[in-house]
Amino acid sequence: MGKHCRRAGKRGVSRRDFLKRATAASAAAAMVPLLPGCDDSSGGRGPVQNTNPFLHGVASGDPLSDRVILWTRVTPEAMGSTVQVELTVARDPQLQQVVERSMTSTDESRDYTVKVDQAGLSPGTTYYYRFSALGYDSPVGRTRTAPAGATQRLRVGVVSCSSYAHGVFNAYRKLAQRADIDVVLHLGDYIYEYGSGEYGTLRDYQPAHEIISLEDYRARHGWYKLDPDLQEIHRQHPFITVWDDHETANNSWRDGAENHTEGEEGVWAQRKAWGVQAYHEWLPIRAPDANDLGRIYRRYTYGDLADFIMLDTRLYERSEQVSPAAAGAINDPARQLLGEQQLAFLGTALADSPAKWKLLGQQVMFAPLNLVDLPKALNLPVEQLQALLSQIPIVGTSGLIINADQWDGYRAERSRVLQLIESGGIDNVVVLTGDIHTSWGMDIVTESADPIFYNPLTGAGSVAVEFVATSVTSPGLAQLAAVQDVLRVLNPHIKYVDLARKGYLLLDITPERVQGEWWYVDTVEAPSDTEAFGAACYSVDGGNHLQTAGEPSAPRMEAPALAP
Repeated sequence: MGKHCRRAGKRGVSRRDFLKRATAASAAAAMVPLLPGCDDSSGGRGPVQNTNPFLHGVASGDPLSDRVILWTRVTPEAMGSTVQVELTVARDPQLQQVVERSMTSTDESRDYTVKVDQAGLSPGTTYYYRFSALGYDSPVGRTRTAPAGATQRLRVGVVSCSSYAHGVFNAYRKLAQRADIDVVLHLGDYIYEYGSGEYGTLRDYQPAHEIISLEDYRARHGWYKLDPDLQEIHRQHPFITVWDDHETANNSWRDGAENHTEGEEGVWAQRKAWGVQAYHEWLPIRAPDANDLGRIYRRYTYGDLADFIMLDTRLYERSEQVSPAAAGAINDPARQLLGEQQLAFLGTALADSPAKWKLLGQQVMFAPLNLVDLPKALNLPVEQLQALLSQIPIVGTSGLIINADQWDGYRAERSRVLQLIESGGIDNVVVLTGDIHTSWGMDIVTESADPIFYNPLTGAGSVAVEFVATSVTSPGLAQLAAVQDVLRVLNPHIKYVDLARKGYLLLDITPERVQGEWWYVDTVEAPSDTEAFGAACYSVDGGNHLQTAGEPSAPRMEAPALAP
């Protein structure tokens, strides 16, 4: 989703923290041209001399009950050299209670990134770690393994869509400050592919042009990793990530993308492969198939409480989005969003899951969105409303009815997923979504507009629920904010919607219910330490529909210390 799409309580800002972050951000932005041997397009990835080589911080991800991926990147003294790297893992922030010391190496073939799949860990345990190389130490990172067996509570952050050019990553900073987070799910658009000034103008990109080559994608990841707020959330919490479209190109699908011109911008298959390679190098992800880096759908079990089933609705088998002239194709049963192999994986994961809650981490809005009656509801001529909506990414290529880039454009595939849930009698399915830069809480039903199938007052007929996380910075649908209540009237399965504010989604999960909370930052235009609770909805065990919560859940008081 982007420029080319056709488709209660507050905490005050600390002046000291504001100045500290503003200084850090300025230093990061200025760092690249100051590094000896670097140019402006390298993302701080060129040789360093007399400088700490851990410019890009540390990160962890893909936790299992006995292991977790630990990541860093070493900026070498000379390109072409092999760098030896030591890893220390401990149970305390001061790294005195050491559980593991090991050595590894990195070189130019992996862009000097380091990934260690650290095994031999205990379930549901917080660890601290540090890398050392070239006479320097990295910052101390903090991670946490998945629990095993009986699990009473989880706290999960959900983020998506961080357009560097549209603002400061205040949402990352606020989530990093929450010591009780077990894991952060990033649902895609971790980076954006555009050049400076093409989509957002608040901050410039490096490289300044649109990225299309392996070196470009690596440099853009490196540029993002210089951001102090992104570094901090990675330093404090493990991530589970999936990509969306901007990790390669806007509105991408299996064999192309809206923002890719074949020939002029190279061959799509090669460009996609380069984007995928850089993603695996620069993020703490464990490839489920080392022979197929294009496959990222996978599953994480958090005791008997939650399964996180991460899906790829973007690159793996997605059919091309329909055009206005072929709108009838949205019902074509041959059109795929997951594809047969991934759909079979999902069916097995749902049927075999021992967990109370099955959470599907994926990219695009699953529940239907009806806009066809919007002109009548607003008492506007259709032509006038179309002129307004044509400037808004949600409407995309299919006018007033659907956004063809989301599940509305792949109705047969959505029906196949619903059939897996309904025929299996599977309760407690929670769909988690990013991409659309706005906040939504929705019941999921087969025919949301027909009262025979669904009672919006009781939730009867709903088979699952969906939480859509707003973006970290990417622009939403502020043009429609005044009519968001009308959208709810036209779509009674929608229980909450906010079309403008930026922030993150917080999940509080217990055996009795899963609650989604939307937390919003006050600005993305400058560093800020202010956030506000927006709203919360929850689904009870076996209920399969959303209800409104009056207040946020209480923090977990026994949370381990943040990394120093």
